[in-house]
Amino acid sequence: MRAVVLQQHGGLDELKYVPDFPDPGVTEGHVVIRVRASSLNYHDVFTVRGMPGIKVPLPVIIGLDMAGEILEAGPGVSPQWKAGDRVLVNPLNRWKGLMGEMLNGGLAEKCLVAEHQLIRMPDGVDFEEAASLPVAYGTAHRMLITHQTVKAGDKVLILGASGGVGTGCVILAKMLGAEVIACAGSENKARRLKALGADHVLNYKEVDFSKWAIGKYGKPQRRSYEGGVDVVVNFTGGDTWLPSLKCVKRGGRILVCGATGGHDPKEDLRYIWSFELKIIGSNSFYDENLIALMALIQEGKMKPVIDKVLPLGEAREGLRLIQEREVFGKVVIAP
Repeated sequence: MRAVVLQQHGGLDELKYVPDFPDPGVTEGHVVIRVRASSLNYHDVFTVRGMPGIKVPLPVIIGLDMAGEILEAGPGVSPQWKAGDRVLVNPLNRWKGLMGEMLNGGLAEKCLVAEHQLIRMPDGVDFEEAASLPVAYGTAHRMLITHQTVKAGDKVLILGASGGVGTGCVILAKMLGAEVIACAGSENKARRLKALGADHVLNYKEVDFSKWAIGKYGKPQRRSYEGGVDVVVNFTGGDTWLPSLKCVKRGGRILVCGATGGHDPKEDLRYIWSFELKIIGSNSFYDENLIALMALIQEGKMKPVIDKVLPLGEAREGLRLIQEREVFGKVVIAP
């Protein structure tokens, strides 16, 4: 089968397109799926580079998110699953870890998947939409909806709003009735966020988002609940962390699900106690998040933002676009 394989850690040049990688054989409790779509995430960039403390068994086929059709079910698989069933794969294997990292993932024509990772796709949801969901939209759904962190009327400022998690947060926050301030790094992305439904859009390269929020809503007050925004979604960290603390109202919330700009930012604890801020972490996603998201697609209430659909041979270029932040929403690979 055709596959994109990481031979060793380093730059994107270490990703090799292999036209004759061995097909996976079906095993006890597993199915082999024909991968119809696999979406890329910044996590894939980290996997290629290598992450401290995580020993990836190389070579490995990368790609966490995938959707496809069952080709063959192995011994011990429940009779509810049969050849031809359309499935979304939860990338977390409870025994071995993440697909595309600790075991072969979705950037291939076929993939071996444990039964417990299968989620049935409803009618009205296509493979590209389903494959866009797990890491990005699943994370956003858990962070905003499972943890009940956003309510109607909230002022929600979203950093990194043009990526997969960011566009998911914009869509879901608007669905919940929030006033959304979306931040991105170019005028083109800002325009697209406005078209997506954001109430206000900021180019963070030209505008200090924290000062803008204070100018718009007032300076947060220690003795009242006036001024500032209710929620900041910050999965960038780095030098955006301290400005985030400064523009959140008393009793407000900062939502964290990652740190793409740096995990060890400058901190000022005075803002946290003085304004009684709530720092709420959110890690990963679960089947119920993915099932709920597919139901929203089926009902016509949301549509994942897909920037590009590329063939398997262009997967490395797709990952480059994500690495250089040249995409709006998701990049999907169709093997």
